[in-house]
Amino acid sequence: MAETAETRTQSDDSRQAARAERRAARLAKQIGAFARAHGGAEGQLAHLGQAGTRIVLVGEDGGWGDLVAPSYAVAESAARKAGITVHEDFDGDFAARVRTGPYEWSRMAGIQVGGPSNSKG
Repeated sequence: MAETAETRTQSDDSRQAARAERRAARLAKQIGAFARAHGGAEGQLAHLGQAGTRIVLVGEDGGWGDLVAPSYAVAESAARKAGITVHEDFDGDFAARVRTGPYEWSRMAGIQVGGPSNSKG
């Protein structure tokens, strides 16, 4: 029996769904590890265009980090699987919980405060 275009499409869709599920599970593990290391965590999802979606994590201790998912759906699934609260925006009380160190300040300010320049020049 010959394979039809519809059968191939369904097979491709099934493979893509399985791949997205594996990526979400892997990201959920990473989110969970971050949460355990920082006394819990909350997050925010930010579109990066074709590059995917950034999952910004803020720990209860103020530590922060991020991960990139290939799509918003995968990022949303990963956050749900990890059981973290996801904020609509990165502002207000949520942003105020982030604690940055000397490295971040020097990179954000660059040469203005004697830190490394952000350019390669």
